[in-house]
Amino acid sequence: MSVTVVIAIALLMGTLIIGVPIPFAFFSSAAYLIYSGNYDPGFLLPYGFAKMNSIVLLTIPLFIMTGGIMDKGGIGDRLVDVVDVIAGRIRGGLGVVTVVTCAIFGAVSGSSSATVSCIGSIIMPKLKRAGYPIGHVAALLANAGVLGILIPPSMLMILYAWIGNQSVLACFLAAFVPGVIVTVLLSVVNIFLLRNNKNIAVAEHLDMATASKLFVKKGIQATPALMMPVIILGGIYGGVMTPTEAAAVAVLYAVPVAMFLYRGMKMKNLMATLIESATTTGVIMAMMFAVMILSRLYIMENLPEQIMGVLTSISDNKNVILLMINVFMVILGMLMDDVSGILLGTPILLPLVTQLGVDPVHFAAVMGVNLGMGNVTPPTAPLLYLSGRISGAQVTEMLKPTMYLLLFAWLPTLLLTTYVPEISLGLVHLLMR
Repeated sequence: MSVTVVIAIALLMGTLIIGVPIPFAFFSSAAYLIYSGNYDPGFLLPYGFAKMNSIVLLTIPLFIMTGGIMDKGGIGDRLVDVVDVIAGRIRGGLGVVTVVTCAIFGAVSGSSSATVSCIGSIIMPKLKRAGYPIGHVAALLANAGVLGILIPPSMLMILYAWIGNQSVLACFLAAFVPGVIVTVLLSVVNIFLLRNNKNIAVAEHLDMATASKLFVKKGIQATPALMMPVIILGGIYGGVMTPTEAAAVAVLYAVPVAMFLYRGMKMKNLMATLIESATTTGVIMAMMFAVMILSRLYIMENLPEQIMGVLTSISDNKNVILLMINVFMVILGMLMDDVSGILLGTPILLPLVTQLGVDPVHFAAVMGVNLGMGNVTPPTAPLLYLSGRISGAQVTEMLKPTMYLLLFAWLPTLLLTTYVPEISLGLVHLLMR
């Protein structure tokens, strides 16, 4: 690998580690490559704008708005209530409620950080009152929040499809089954870890008739919230709406539900949510513009082929190379948020795996699981720290349960997704090919 590329990557990683804002970190690496390679920035700027001139990218601010409205509008509370009736009366059941609710919320918001913020603020007081260890609930919330990356419609999969010129729907389908596997495994590991904890209060057991009546009551109250993923995903998979149109419908549906049905949001809150969404969108767009320029420079510096040369010098076995790529992606996810990871990793790694004969749609699921795992892997673990701030837990309290969840939920899912392509491609072949 050339010295120029090594220095550019080291500059990028170094600035990220010391806390430089991500867009500026990307721009600093790009500026070094432009200077050292005598590239003309006059063609790079139009290239960045041209790449961002895509209607698919409208889904990003729309889903950010949807997540914010759901967070402030009381929609998440109804989701928690209905799942609680089913799973909340067994030891560790509230942990299962947390995981499943995060999966459902992720199926609408498409954002892991929004999922952690919304569901965490709702479920955390209940978990604390029930006597759950604070470190356990913080670790579980962080790991479950990552389901927003995998359960469609995922903003991450939209970005991957945009960069890799793949079908958005195919990428959604590819990530769905791994997302379900992680959901199940997180729930099982949670129950296993808490099986002997006598300090956890368990809600009174209800007879079948009473439980059925309560479920129907809570289900009716939660129907408008539960209809959101049905409308969005049904519209996309049924061919009625594009992902961009579905994102717009999600916003139009969420506003009256939050303001008039659940009455959790007023006009003042809506304006604050829109302003916050616009700010977040602006940051993401600046970051995307910087990454597009940087990835173009990496391609011009022949970085994918150089990385492939380094990997094949270690081993020419496809499975070993995939393992090394997985390790690289987990480290990438540890150093930066999921959006940055997908924007930087896709243009570099997609040509590599294509040379190995890996289906690009299959690799979408592999990247999703890897970056999700990286977001909760110490020492950086951005989502783990976000969950810690919401719950008030210390990092030392979260480490042990996090390692259990990583080893027995995320790692098996990653290995299955990587080495059993049918896990991610089964639905794609069934519904699209």
